[in-house]
Amino acid sequence: MPSREPYMQRCLELAALGMGSVSPNPMVGAVIVHGRRIIGEGYHQRYGEAHAEVNAINSVLSKYDDAEELLRDSTIYVSLEPCAHYGKTPPCADLIIKHGIPRVVVGCRDPFKQVDGKGIEKLQQAGIEVTTGVLETECKWLNRRFFTRVQQKRPYVILKWAQTADGFFAPADNQQLWITGDESRRLVHKWRSEEDAILVGKYTVAIDNPQLNTRYWPGKSPKRVVIDRRLELAASSNIYDQSVETLVFNEVKTDIDGKIKYIALEDFERFVPQYILFQLYLQDIQSVIIEGGAHTLNSFIEAGLWDEARIFTGEAILGKGINAPCVTGAIAGESLIGNDRLQIIYNKPKH
Repeated sequence: MPSREPYMQRCLELAALGMGSVSPNPMVGAVIVHGRRIIGEGYHQRYGEAHAEVNAINSVLSKYDDAEELLRDSTIYVSLEPCAHYGKTPPCADLIIKHGIPRVVVGCRDPFKQVDGKGIEKLQQAGIEVTTGVLETECKWLNRRFFTRVQQKRPYVILKWAQTADGFFAPADNQQLWITGDESRRLVHKWRSEEDAILVGKYTVAIDNPQLNTRYWPGKSPKRVVIDRRLELAASSNIYDQSVETLVFNEVKTDIDGKIKYIALEDFERFVPQYILFQLYLQDIQSVIIEGGAHTLNSFIEAGLWDEARIFTGEAILGKGINAPCVTGAIAGESLIGNDRLQIIYNKPKH
Protein backbone atom coordinates (compact mmCIF):
# COMPACT_ATOMS: atom_id res chain seq x y z
CA MET A 1 0.00 0.00 0.00
CA PRO A 2 1.62 3.31 -1.04
CA SER A 3 1.93 6.02 1.60
CA ARG A 4 -1.11 8.28 1.73
CA GLU A 5 0.81 11.27 3.03
CA PRO A 6 2.34 12.52 -0.28
CA TYR A 7 -1.12 12.65 -1.84
CA MET A 8 -2.52 14.53 1.17
CA GLN A 9 0.46 16.88 1.05
CA ARG A 10 -0.47 17.62 -2.55
CA CYS A 11 -4.03 18.36 -1.38
CA LEU A 12 -2.62 20.92 1.06
CA GLU A 13 -0.52 22.55 -1.65
CA LEU A 14 -3.58 22.85 -3.86
CA ALA A 15 -5.80 24.09 -1.02
CA ALA A 16 -3.38 26.91 -0.20
CA LEU A 17 -3.92 28.34 -3.70
CA GLY A 18 -7.34 29.48 -2.46
CA MET A 19 -5.81 31.77 0.18
CA GLY A 20 -7.62 35.10 0.26
CA SER A 21 -10.36 34.02 -2.17
CA VAL A 22 -12.62 31.50 -0.41
CA SER A 23 -13.40 32.99 3.01
CA PRO A 24 -15.58 32.42 4.96
CA ASN A 25 -15.29 28.93 3.47
CA PRO A 26 -12.25 26.80 4.27
CA MET A 27 -9.39 26.19 1.85
CA VAL A 28 -9.68 22.65 0.47
CA GLY A 29 -7.66 20.59 -2.01
CA ALA A 30 -8.56 17.26 -3.61
CA VAL A 31 -6.52 14.67 -5.51
CA ILE A 32 -7.84 11.58 -7.34
CA VAL A 33 -5.47 8.62 -7.53
CA HIS A 34 -5.84 5.55 -9.77
CA GLY A 35 -3.32 2.91 -8.79
CA ARG A 36 -0.38 5.10 -7.89
CA ARG A 37 -1.06 7.72 -10.55
CA ILE A 38 -2.73 11.06 -9.94
CA ILE A 39 -5.44 11.39 -12.58
CA GLY A 40 -7.26 14.46 -11.28
CA GLU A 41 -6.74 17.48 -9.04
CA GLY A 42 -8.79 20.41 -7.86
CA TYR A 43 -9.16 23.03 -5.16
CA HIS A 44 -11.80 25.46 -3.92
CA GLN A 45 -10.95 28.55 -5.94
CA ARG A 46 -13.54 31.15 -4.97
CA TYR A 47 -16.28 31.54 -2.40
CA GLY A 48 -19.65 30.47 -3.77
CA GLU A 49 -18.12 28.46 -6.61
CA ALA A 50 -17.33 24.75 -7.04
CA HIS A 51 -15.65 22.90 -4.20
CA ALA A 52 -12.36 21.01 -4.49
CA GLU A 53 -13.97 17.60 -5.03
CA VAL A 54 -16.10 18.93 -7.89
CA ASN A 55 -13.10 20.45 -9.64
CA ALA A 56 -11.03 17.28 -9.16
CA ILE A 57 -13.75 15.02 -10.56
CA ASN A 58 -14.39 17.41 -13.46
CA SER A 59 -10.67 17.38 -14.28
CA VAL A 60 -10.85 13.58 -14.69
CA LEU A 61 -14.05 13.76 -16.75
CA SER A 62 -12.45 16.30 -19.09
CA LYS A 63 -9.21 14.34 -19.64
CA TYR A 64 -10.23 10.69 -20.03
CA ASP A 65 -12.70 8.96 -22.35
CA ASP A 66 -13.05 6.17 -19.77
CA ALA A 67 -13.30 8.59 -16.86
CA GLU A 68 -16.31 6.95 -15.22
CA GLU A 69 -14.59 3.56 -15.25
CA LEU A 70 -11.42 5.07 -13.78
CA LEU A 71 -13.34 6.84 -11.03
CA ARG A 72 -15.00 3.56 -10.00
CA ASP A 73 -11.53 2.19 -9.22
CA SER A 74 -9.91 5.26 -7.70
CA THR A 75 -9.25 6.92 -4.35
CA ILE A 76 -10.08 10.56 -3.75
CA TYR A 77 -7.97 12.41 -1.21
CA VAL A 78 -9.43 15.56 0.29
CA SER A 79 -7.88 17.79 2.95
CA LEU A 80 -11.22 18.48 4.69
CA GLU A 81 -14.28 16.28 5.15
CA PRO A 82 -16.60 16.43 2.11
CA CYS A 83 -19.73 18.46 2.79
CA ALA A 84 -23.07 16.70 3.22
CA HIS A 85 -25.43 19.68 3.06
CA TYR A 86 -26.74 22.12 0.48
CA GLY A 87 -25.02 25.49 0.86
CA LYS A 88 -23.87 27.65 -2.04
CA THR A 89 -23.25 24.37 -3.90
CA PRO A 90 -24.67 20.80 -3.70
CA PRO A 91 -23.13 18.26 -1.28
CA CYS A 92 -19.74 16.91 -2.38
CA ALA A 93 -20.42 13.62 -0.59
CA ASP A 94 -23.35 13.04 -2.98
CA LEU A 95 -21.11 13.68 -6.00
CA ILE A 96 -18.54 11.14 -4.79
CA ILE A 97 -21.30 8.58 -4.29
CA LYS A 98 -22.81 9.37 -7.70
CA HIS A 99 -19.54 8.61 -9.50
CA GLY A 100 -18.95 5.42 -7.51
CA ILE A 101 -15.54 6.38 -6.14
CA PRO A 102 -14.90 3.48 -3.71
CA ARG A 103 -12.29 5.00 -1.38
CA VAL A 104 -12.04 8.41 0.28
CA VAL A 105 -9.11 9.64 2.38
CA VAL A 106 -9.87 12.66 4.57
CA GLY A 107 -7.32 14.92 6.20
CA CYS A 108 -9.53 16.22 9.01
CA ARG A 109 -13.16 16.54 9.96
CA ASP A 110 -15.05 19.74 9.26
CA PRO A 111 -16.04 21.42 12.57
CA PHE A 112 -18.99 23.23 10.96
CA LYS A 113 -22.09 21.78 12.64
CA GLN A 114 -23.91 21.09 9.36
CA VAL A 115 -21.00 18.92 8.22
CA ASP A 116 -19.11 17.67 11.29
CA GLY A 117 -18.99 13.90 10.75
CA LYS A 118 -22.07 13.88 8.54
CA GLY A 119 -20.11 13.80 5.28
CA ILE A 120 -18.05 10.85 6.47
CA GLU A 121 -21.16 9.06 7.71
CA LYS A 122 -22.99 9.57 4.42
CA LEU A 123 -20.05 8.12 2.48
CA GLN A 124 -19.77 5.11 4.78
CA GLN A 125 -23.49 4.42 4.56
CA ALA A 126 -23.08 4.27 0.77
CA GLY A 127 -20.48 1.52 1.20
CA ILE A 128 -17.45 3.72 0.59
CA GLU A 129 -14.24 2.99 2.48
CA VAL A 130 -13.29 6.14 4.40
CA THR A 131 -9.90 6.79 6.02
CA THR A 132 -9.52 9.85 8.23
CA GLY A 133 -6.74 11.69 10.04
CA VAL A 134 -4.02 11.67 7.35
CA LEU A 135 -1.80 14.72 8.02
CA GLU A 136 -4.59 15.86 10.32
CA THR A 137 -2.48 18.41 12.21
CA GLU A 138 -1.29 20.02 8.98
CA CYS A 139 -4.82 20.08 7.56
CA LYS A 140 -6.19 21.79 10.66
CA TRP A 141 -3.33 24.28 10.68
CA LEU A 142 -3.92 25.31 7.09
CA ASN A 143 -7.51 26.20 8.00
CA ARG A 144 -6.77 27.68 11.43
CA ARG A 145 -8.74 30.79 10.48
CA PHE A 146 -11.82 28.71 9.61
CA PHE A 147 -11.49 26.53 12.71
CA THR A 148 -11.12 29.60 14.95
CA ARG A 149 -14.22 31.23 13.52
CA VAL A 150 -16.36 28.09 13.78
CA GLN A 151 -15.16 26.93 17.20
CA GLN A 152 -14.54 30.24 18.99
CA LYS A 153 -17.14 32.44 17.27
CA ARG A 154 -14.55 35.09 16.38
CA PRO A 155 -12.08 35.81 13.62
CA TYR A 156 -8.48 34.61 13.68
CA VAL A 157 -6.51 37.59 15.01
CA ILE A 158 -3.10 38.56 13.66
CA LEU A 159 -1.22 41.38 15.38
CA LYS A 160 1.28 43.30 13.25
CA TRP A 161 3.57 46.11 14.23
CA ALA A 162 7.00 47.59 13.58
CA GLN A 163 9.37 48.67 16.32
CA THR A 164 12.73 50.40 16.45
CA ALA A 165 15.91 48.56 17.42
CA ASP A 166 15.53 49.98 20.93
CA GLY A 167 11.93 48.83 21.31
CA PHE A 168 9.81 51.88 20.50
CA PHE A 169 6.59 51.88 18.49
CA ALA A 170 6.52 55.56 17.56
CA PRO A 171 7.93 58.94 18.64
CA ALA A 172 6.49 60.38 21.86
CA ASP A 173 4.75 63.17 19.91
CA ASN A 174 3.04 60.55 17.70
CA GLN A 175 4.61 61.97 14.55
CA GLN A 176 4.65 59.63 11.57
CA LEU A 177 7.83 57.56 11.32
CA TRP A 178 8.67 54.83 8.81
CA ILE A 179 10.55 52.19 10.77
CA THR A 180 10.80 49.46 8.13
CA GLY A 181 11.94 49.31 4.51
CA ASP A 182 10.24 48.72 1.17
CA GLU A 183 10.62 44.93 1.33
CA SER A 184 8.71 44.75 4.59
CA ARG A 185 6.03 47.07 3.26
CA ARG A 186 5.44 44.83 0.24
CA LEU A 187 5.21 41.78 2.49
CA VAL A 188 2.62 43.50 4.67
CA HIS A 189 0.52 44.27 1.60
CA LYS A 190 0.76 40.63 0.56
CA TRP A 191 -0.50 39.66 4.04
CA ARG A 192 -3.39 42.10 3.71
CA SER A 193 -4.45 40.42 0.47
CA GLU A 194 -4.68 37.08 2.32
CA GLU A 195 -6.93 38.20 5.19
CA ASP A 196 -10.53 39.37 5.38
CA ALA A 197 -10.08 42.60 7.32
CA ILE A 198 -7.57 45.07 8.73
CA LEU A 199 -8.22 46.93 11.99
CA VAL A 200 -6.79 50.19 13.32
CA GLY A 201 -7.64 52.69 16.02
CA LYS A 202 -8.64 56.32 15.69
CA TYR A 203 -5.18 57.76 16.33
CA THR A 204 -3.56 55.70 13.58
CA VAL A 205 -6.05 57.17 11.11
CA ALA A 206 -5.66 60.69 12.47
CA ILE A 207 -1.84 60.60 12.36
CA ASP A 208 -1.09 58.49 9.27
CA ASN A 209 -4.31 58.82 7.21
CA PRO A 210 -3.66 55.28 5.89
CA GLN A 211 -5.36 53.76 2.85
CA LEU A 212 -5.18 50.24 4.35
CA ASN A 213 -5.12 48.67 0.91
CA THR A 214 -2.82 46.41 -1.15
CA ARG A 215 -1.32 48.97 -3.55
CA TYR A 216 2.14 47.36 -3.28
CA TRP A 217 0.87 43.85 -4.00
CA PRO A 218 -1.51 42.39 -6.62
CA GLY A 219 -4.55 41.17 -4.75
CA LYS A 220 -7.79 42.22 -3.14
CA SER A 221 -7.81 44.85 -0.44
CA PRO A 222 -9.27 43.70 2.91
CA LYS A 223 -12.28 45.21 4.57
CA ARG A 224 -11.30 48.08 6.83
CA VAL A 225 -12.22 48.21 10.51
CA VAL A 226 -11.78 51.41 12.52
CA ILE A 227 -12.41 52.13 16.20
CA ASP A 228 -13.59 55.75 16.53
CA ARG A 229 -15.62 56.00 19.72
CA ARG A 230 -17.04 59.50 19.24
CA LEU A 231 -16.78 59.65 15.43
CA GLU A 232 -14.12 62.35 15.56
CA LEU A 233 -12.22 61.43 12.41
CA ALA A 234 -12.39 63.82 9.47
CA ALA A 235 -14.79 62.91 6.68
CA SER A 236 -11.89 63.50 4.25
CA SER A 237 -9.90 60.61 5.76
CA ASN A 238 -8.86 57.92 3.28
CA ILE A 239 -10.87 55.33 5.20
CA TYR A 240 -14.04 57.11 4.04
CA ASP A 241 -13.18 56.99 0.32
CA GLN A 242 -15.86 54.30 -0.35
CA SER A 243 -13.29 52.10 -2.14
CA VAL A 244 -13.92 49.09 0.08
CA GLU A 245 -16.34 48.03 2.81
CA THR A 246 -15.39 49.82 6.02
CA LEU A 247 -16.76 49.11 9.50
CA VAL A 248 -16.58 51.95 12.02
CA PHE A 249 -17.11 50.97 15.65
CA ASN A 250 -18.41 53.83 17.75
CA GLU A 251 -20.89 54.73 20.51
CA VAL A 252 -22.89 57.28 18.51
CA LYS A 253 -24.83 55.53 15.76
CA THR A 254 -25.57 52.43 13.75
CA ASP A 255 -26.01 53.36 10.10
CA ILE A 256 -24.94 52.56 6.55
CA ASP A 257 -23.53 55.12 4.11
CA GLY A 258 -22.58 53.37 0.88
CA LYS A 259 -19.72 51.04 1.80
CA ILE A 260 -19.33 52.57 5.26
CA LYS A 261 -21.06 50.69 8.08
CA TYR A 262 -21.31 52.42 11.43
CA ILE A 263 -21.73 49.92 14.27
CA ALA A 264 -22.53 51.27 17.72
CA LEU A 265 -21.30 49.35 20.76
CA GLU A 266 -23.44 49.57 23.88
CA ASP A 267 -20.45 49.69 26.23
CA PHE A 268 -17.15 51.34 25.35
CA GLU A 269 -15.69 50.93 28.83
CA ARG A 270 -15.41 47.14 29.07
CA PHE A 271 -14.97 44.16 26.77
CA VAL A 272 -14.47 46.30 23.66
CA PRO A 273 -12.17 43.76 21.92
CA GLN A 274 -14.69 41.00 22.67
CA TYR A 275 -17.64 42.99 21.31
CA ILE A 276 -15.74 43.98 18.17
CA LEU A 277 -14.60 40.44 17.38
CA PHE A 278 -18.11 39.06 17.86
CA GLN A 279 -19.51 41.70 15.51
CA LEU A 280 -16.85 40.80 12.94
CA TYR A 281 -17.84 37.13 13.33
CA LEU A 282 -21.45 38.10 12.60
CA GLN A 283 -20.21 39.89 9.46
CA ASP A 284 -18.64 36.61 8.21
CA ILE A 285 -15.13 38.00 8.74
CA GLN A 286 -12.86 35.03 9.30
CA SER A 287 -9.53 36.77 9.91
CA VAL A 288 -8.33 40.24 10.86
CA ILE A 289 -4.92 41.91 10.97
CA ILE A 290 -4.62 44.50 13.73
CA GLU A 291 -2.07 47.10 12.65
CA GLY A 292 -2.28 49.75 15.35
CA GLY A 293 -1.87 51.89 17.18
CA ALA A 294 -0.15 50.80 20.35
CA HIS A 295 -3.25 51.30 22.54
CA THR A 296 -5.42 49.25 20.18
CA LEU A 297 -2.86 46.44 19.94
CA ASN A 298 -2.42 46.37 23.71
CA SER A 299 -6.16 46.18 24.32
CA PHE A 300 -6.37 42.93 22.35
CA ILE A 301 -3.18 41.59 23.95
CA GLU A 302 -4.49 42.32 27.46
CA ALA A 303 -7.76 40.56 26.60
CA GLY A 304 -5.81 37.52 25.36
CA LEU A 305 -7.61 37.84 22.03
CA TRP A 306 -4.87 37.20 19.53
CA ASP A 307 -3.56 34.15 17.71
CA GLU A 308 -0.45 35.30 15.93
CA ALA A 309 1.94 38.27 16.17
CA ARG A 310 4.14 39.42 13.31
CA ILE A 311 6.74 41.86 14.59
CA PHE A 312 9.20 43.82 12.46
CA THR A 313 12.26 45.34 14.11
CA GLY A 314 13.99 48.04 12.09
CA GLU A 315 17.46 49.51 12.41
CA ALA A 316 16.36 52.94 13.68
CA ILE A 317 17.15 54.10 17.21
CA LEU A 318 14.68 56.51 18.82
CA GLY A 319 15.99 56.81 22.37
CA LYS A 320 12.53 57.65 23.68
CA GLY A 321 8.95 57.37 22.56
CA ILE A 322 5.90 55.11 22.82
CA ASN A 323 6.89 51.63 23.92
CA ALA A 324 6.15 48.83 21.48
CA PRO A 325 3.63 46.20 22.59
CA CYS A 326 4.95 43.03 24.16
CA VAL A 327 3.61 39.49 23.75
CA THR A 328 4.66 36.13 25.06
CA GLY A 329 4.02 32.92 23.21
CA ALA A 330 5.65 30.29 21.04
CA ILE A 331 8.28 31.78 18.73
CA ALA A 332 7.66 30.20 15.34
CA GLY A 333 10.55 31.74 13.47
CA GLU A 334 12.72 34.72 12.68
CA SER A 335 13.90 35.99 9.31
CA LEU A 336 15.42 39.01 7.62
CA ILE A 337 13.19 41.02 5.31
CA GLY A 338 15.56 43.46 3.65
CA ASN A 339 17.29 45.07 6.62
CA ASP A 340 14.41 44.38 9.00
CA ARG A 341 14.11 41.43 11.36
CA LEU A 342 10.73 39.67 11.34
CA GLN A 343 9.63 37.54 14.26
CA ILE A 344 6.49 35.37 14.25
CA ILE A 345 4.94 34.44 17.60
CA TYR A 346 1.89 32.24 18.20
CA ASN A 347 -0.34 32.61 21.23
CA LYS A 348 -0.16 29.49 23.34
CA PRO A 349 -3.65 27.97 23.70
CA LYS A 350 -5.13 27.89 27.18
CA HIS A 351 -5.68 24.38 28.54
